[in-house]
Amino acid sequence: MYPPSRKDFISLTLSDPHSHAYNNGKHRRQSCWRKWKQLSRLQRSLILFLLALLLIFGLLSYPSLSEQWRGLSDREDWLELNDRELKTILPEVKSLLGQAGDKAPGPVAGPNLGPDVGQGAGAGAGPGAGPGAGPGVGPGAMAEPRGPNIPMLAKPPTKKKTFPNKRGPPSLQKEGNISDTVGGENHKEVVQDGEGEEEDKEKKLVSWRGAMIEAEQATEPPPSADEKDAAAALAPANTVPLEVSAGSVDRLEAVRDAFRHAWKGYKDYAWGHDELKPISKSFGEWFGLGLTLIDALDTMWIMSLKEEFADAKNWVEKQLTFSKNVDVNLFETTIRVLGGLLSAYHLTGDQLFLEKAKDLGSRLMPAFKTPSKIPFSDVNIGKGTAHPPRWTSDSTLAEVTSIQLEFRELSRLTQEPQYQEVVNEVMKLVHKLPGKQDGLVPMFINTNSGQFTHKGVFTLGARADSYYEYLLKQWIQGGKTEDELLEDYLQAIEGVKKHLVRQTGPSRLTFVGELSHNRFNPKMDHLVCFLPGTLALGAHNGLPGDHMDLAVELMETCHQMYKQMETGLSPEIVHFSLLASDGRDVIVKPADRHNLLRPETVESLFYMYRFTKDTKYRDWGWDILQSFNNYTKVSDGGYTSINNVRDPVNPGPRDKMESFFLGETLKYLYLLFSDDMELLSLDKYIFNTEAHPLPYGPLHPSDVTTQERSVTIRSTESCASPRLLLLLSRAHLSNNRPRWTAV
Repeated sequence: MYPPSRKDFISLTLSDPHSHAYNNGKHRRQSCWRKWKQLSRLQRSLILFLLALLLIFGLLSYPSLSEQWRGLSDREDWLELNDRELKTILPEVKSLLGQAGDKAPGPVAGPNLGPDVGQGAGAGAGPGAGPGAGPGVGPGAMAEPRGPNIPMLAKPPTKKKTFPNKRGPPSLQKEGNISDTVGGENHKEVVQDGEGEEEDKEKKLVSWRGAMIEAEQATEPPPSADEKDAAAALAPANTVPLEVSAGSVDRLEAVRDAFRHAWKGYKDYAWGHDELKPISKSFGEWFGLGLTLIDALDTMWIMSLKEEFADAKNWVEKQLTFSKNVDVNLFETTIRVLGGLLSAYHLTGDQLFLEKAKDLGSRLMPAFKTPSKIPFSDVNIGKGTAHPPRWTSDSTLAEVTSIQLEFRELSRLTQEPQYQEVVNEVMKLVHKLPGKQDGLVPMFINTNSGQFTHKGVFTLGARADSYYEYLLKQWIQGGKTEDELLEDYLQAIEGVKKHLVRQTGPSRLTFVGELSHNRFNPKMDHLVCFLPGTLALGAHNGLPGDHMDLAVELMETCHQMYKQMETGLSPEIVHFSLLASDGRDVIVKPADRHNLLRPETVESLFYMYRFTKDTKYRDWGWDILQSFNNYTKVSDGGYTSINNVRDPVNPGPRDKMESFFLGETLKYLYLLFSDDMELLSLDKYIFNTEAHPLPYGPLHPSDVTTQERSVTIRSTESCASPRLLLLLSRAHLSNNRPRWTAV
C-alpha cells in the first residue's frame, strides 16, 4: 500500500471585499509569449513566413472570390419563392390584375423607372422609353443610385411598389421577357400621345464613375431577391407592351452622335494608337498600327463625317508606316487594316489607301512560307519573318480561312496574282482534309503537317466562326462559280442543323450549341449571332428558303440574349436551358457576363431588315444603341466594355473600347436605320468579317438582279460535281421554290 502522495507546493487563495479570488496554483497556464520564446529561431522564422504567405494570398484572392459570391445566387433568386412572402403579396397582385377586367393586363411598375414614365407616356417616353412604369410615377421621379462617387438624385415619391414583369432600364422594356409572355409572342405596341413636351427639361446628365447617364435613363437600385421572386412568379402572362414613336428622334443622327462621342475620346486620349482606354483617358497598343483609326475610315465616309475623315486621312498619309520591327497577327491585321484600307480606297477612289494596302499586303506574305502552305499566325512586318504562337505550332482555323476576301481583292486591284493564289491554296487544302463531321470543322490546324488537330470539337463560336461566313462570301465574290466553296457551305449548314441546333425548354428558342466528342453542350457565344445574317445573305442569293427560316429563329434568340439581361446588353457567352421546368431560357455564368461592344447581333439585324423590311429589327437595334448609351458611354469621350451585364447599378467598366465598335457596331447600326437601300447595296458589295465593304469582282456585275442570280445557280447546277448536286437536292433547291418573304 502506497503512502499518500506528498505535496511539495503551497496553494494560496486570496480574496478581497468584492469577492474577486486569485488562485496561485502550480498548473496555471504559461503565457503565449513564454511559449513563443521557447521556440527556436528557425521555427519562429518559418511560422512568420507562412503567416505572411497566407496574408498575401488572402489579399490577392479577395476580389475574385467576392465577385463570384455576389453572382452565385442570381439564378436561385429568380427560381425559388418564399411561401410566407408570397402569401403576403398575393392580395395586392390580385387587386392589380382585377382592374384589367377581361383585357390583357397592362405593364406594372418595375424597379428601374426613369422620370416621366407611366403617365400617358409623357415627356420622357420617346424612342427607347418603354412600358416598364406604372401609374403613380410622375415627372421628376428619379432613382437614387448607390455606391461610391455617385451623385445623389431626387428620391421617387414614397408609395407601395407594385411588382415588375420586366427587368432593366425603361428604354429596354418594350416587351416582357420571353418567359413572361405566352409562347414568347411579340405583341403589337400602342402609341401614346403627349411625348416630348418636357424632354429638354429632363435631359440633364449625371456623371457615374466616368460614364454618362441621361436623367431619364437612370435606374433605381436593383430589387431585392424577394422582390425578384415575386415579380418572376406573379408577372401577368399576357402583357401588352407600349409602342414608342420612332418619329420623335432621328435614329441616324443618334448613331452619328454616338460615333462623334467615341471619336472624341479616341482623338483626345489615344490618337494614332490602336485602342482607347476611356476611363483612364489613355490608350492601349496591340500592333502600333492605329487600328481604331483605320477601322473607322469607311464608317466616317459612310456617315458623311468629313472633318473627322480628313483628320484620319492626314494621319494615314503622314504617320502610318509598316516598316517597323513588330509582330502582328495575320488575321487581325488583314481584316482590320488591309480590309479597312481597301474599303477606304473603293469608297473614295484615293490612291493613297491602295498604295498603303499594297505595302501591307506584301509584308504579310512571309506568313505563307510554311511546309504545309497553311500560314503562320504571326508576322514581323519589318523583318519579313513569320512564326506560329510561342506555345504551339497550330493556327486557328478561322484565322487562316478568313483572310481570303481581302487578299483576293488585292490581287484584283493590283493585277498581281500571288495574293489570291496563296489564300486559294489554303481553301483547297481545307476542302480535302479528313476530320470533318458533316461539314463541321475542328478549330485548329497544324502549320507543319497541314492536318486538323484537337479533332472532335465543333463550334460556330470563337476560332471557327468566320470560316463558315467566308465560304459563302467567297462564293458570292467570285461570281458563284467556285463549286467547292458552295459545296462546303451547304454541307456545313446541314451539319449545323443536324448536330448543333436545339431549342430551349421554357420558350422554345432556337439556338446553336457546341459538340465535343459527340457530347452536346448548350453553350453559345455572342459571336455565333453572325449566323442569322449569313444565312439570310445565302437565301437572298438563291440558296434554300429554309436557311431563311432558321435565320429568323436564330435572330429572335440573339435578341433575347440582350432583352433578358438587366442592362439590355448581351453577355459574351450564354448557356441555354433544355428543360421546361427550369423557368428561364438564358443562363449566364459569372465569368461570362462581360460585354465587349460586339457587333454580331446588329450585323445580322442589318441583313434581316434589308431582306425582309420588317421594322422590328430596327426597333431591336435601337434598343441596343440605347443600352450602349445607358451603360457604356463615358462622359469625357468614348465607350467602354463592361464586366457585368446583369448589374445595371454597377456594370463594372473594363476601360477599353475595341476598334470594332467604330468599325463594325456603329456602322451596322447606321446602315440598319438608313432608308437608302442603295447605300452599300448587298447586290453590289460584300462585307468582310470586320464590316469593311468590298465590291463584287469582275465575274459578277454589280447590277445583278434576282432573276440573274437564279440563272447563275441553274448554270452552276448544270456543270456541278455529283456531290454538290446531291447537296442541292437535299436542300430542296429548285427553280420553282418560292423565295422567303416576311409575313
